[in-house]
Amino acid sequence: MVRTRPGAVFAALATLLVSLAGLGGPARAAGPAERQQEYAGYLFAYFTGEDTADGEQVHLALSEGNDPLRWREVNGGAPVLTSTLGERGVRDPFLIRSPEGDRFYLLATDLRIHGNGDWDRAVRHGSRSIMVWESTDLVNWSEQRSVEVSPPTAGNTWAPEAYWDASRGVFVVFWASALYAEDDPDHTGDSHQRMLYATTEDFRTFSEPAVWHDPGHAVIDSTVIEHEGVYHRFTKDERSASPDHPCGKFVTQERATDLLDPAWELVADCLGRGTEAEPGLERGEGPTVFRSNTEERWYLFIDEFGGRGYVPFETTDPASGEWTMSPAYDLPASPRHGTVVPVTEAEYARLAERWGGAAGA
Repeated sequence: MVRTRPGAVFAALATLLVSLAGLGGPARAAGPAERQQEYAGYLFAYFTGEDTADGEQVHLALSEGNDPLRWREVNGGAPVLTSTLGERGVRDPFLIRSPEGDRFYLLATDLRIHGNGDWDRAVRHGSRSIMVWESTDLVNWSEQRSVEVSPPTAGNTWAPEAYWDASRGVFVVFWASALYAEDDPDHTGDSHQRMLYATTEDFRTFSEPAVWHDPGHAVIDSTVIEHEGVYHRFTKDERSASPDHPCGKFVTQERATDLLDPAWELVADCLGRGTEAEPGLERGEGPTVFRSNTEERWYLFIDEFGGRGYVPFETTDPASGEWTMSPAYDLPASPRHGTVVPVTEAEYARLAERWGGAAGA
C-alpha cells in the first residue's frame, strides 16, 4: 500500500473548510441526526506502539474530507498529547462527544511498556487509574487528570471506553482488569482479564466498579455502538488460539437491548480472520467501530497487533455480523488501538489549521 502525502491538496481543503466554517468557535449543539448531516470528516486518535519513546502517547490523524479510508497524520506525525502523570505513557486513546455535542472527553490507559517490556508487572501491579483530558474544540485541552476507577483487587486498568446511556442519564465507562483474591494483596495468584464498568456524569466522580462481562476466560478491549435500538459490543477474546477455542486472539460481536444487560447474545466471532477465498488478519484486538457520515455503511477497524496495526472492515448492516475487509485504504503509519469520531466543518477546520494535515505538509 503506497502512502502518498498530497500536502498541497490537503492544505487547500483545510483552507476551504476554514472559509466555510467561519472560525466562529465551537459548533452549536444539535441532535444526533442533525449533527450527522453537518459532519465534514473524521478524527482518528491512536497510539503507535511501545517500540519508540513517543509511541505510547496520543497521536491524531484527519481523514481526507468524508473519506474514512484516507488519512493524514497531524503535527508531523508527532504526539499531540503527552502524559505527565502516572506511568507517563498512555495507550488506547478513546474519544467521546458529550450528548450536548459541545464537549469532548479523551480517556486512555495509564501504561508504559517501552523500555521495560514487563507485561507481567503490568497485569499484576499496573495502574488502577484512567487518564482523562477534555476539550470544547479538539484543539485546546484541559490539564491531564488521573482518576482511580478500579478496586484494590485489580492488577490493571486497560483500554477504558465510554458510552452515553440516555435511559440512565450517565456515561457508562468500561475497561479490562485482572481481579485477584482479597487475601492475595500481592497479586501472586492466577487471574484473567474481564470487563468492569462504572458510571459517571463528568469523568471526575465515578460509581463503584462492577463486573460487566466475564465469560469465564480472558476478554479485553470492548467497544460499543447502537443500531436500531440494539447495542452491539465488540470484544477481544484474549485466549490463545487452539482447537478448543479457535477464535482466541480475535474479536467477537454480541448484542443486547440494555447496555448493562448481564447476558448478551452472540452475533459473530472470529471477526477479521478471513477465509481461503477472502484475505484476513493473523489476529486482532482494539476494535473501533463507527458509522459513515455520508451513507448507510459502518466501519470496523481491527488492530492486527504484531502485524499491520489497524486494518479496516465494513458492512451495510452491522446487525448481520458480516464484515468485509475494505479493498483499498491509506491509514496513518503504525496506528494502534484508538478511536475514530466524526467532526463538523468547524472542528475539522480548526484541527487542520492548528496541527496541519501531514508530515511535511
